[in-house]
This record gives sequence, structure tokens and C-alpha cells, in this order.
Amino acid sequence: MDSKELAQYIEATDGISKPWLLVQLRLKKLQERKDELDKNEYFQQLQDIQQDLLNLGEWWKGREEEVFRP
Repeated sequence: MDSKELAQYIEATDGISKPWLLVQLRLKKLQERKDELDKNEYFQQLQDIQQDLLNLGEWWKGREEEVFRP
């Protein structure tokens, strides 16, 4: 799945309110641009994405059914 397909999936499933899906989209877009970026810029952007993921923390604990229901 490329970033365009992932974005369409996120929109179709109302995933815009699910931050972990947005992190996946950012990661996929970065992966697709890897050859266009120099090594330092790539790793900086990768670290930014990782930090945003870590900042999500465990906000979902106790809300699993609400957040992850099919």
C-alpha cells in the first residue's frame, strides 16, 4: 500500500481521528521520499515521527473498545 492508498483508507474509515494512523501515513510518505533526502534530513524526520508516536503515550488505556472497535 502506498501513501495515497493509505490516505484513502484513512479517509474512508474515518481514521483522521486516530493519531496512530496519521503517524503511519507520515512514515509511509517519508519512506517514499527516502531517496530524495540526504541521510541527515531523513533521520531527523524519522526522529520527529518517532517522538510524535511516543508523545501519544497510552491515551487509549481503558478506552480500547471505543478506540479500536472494528
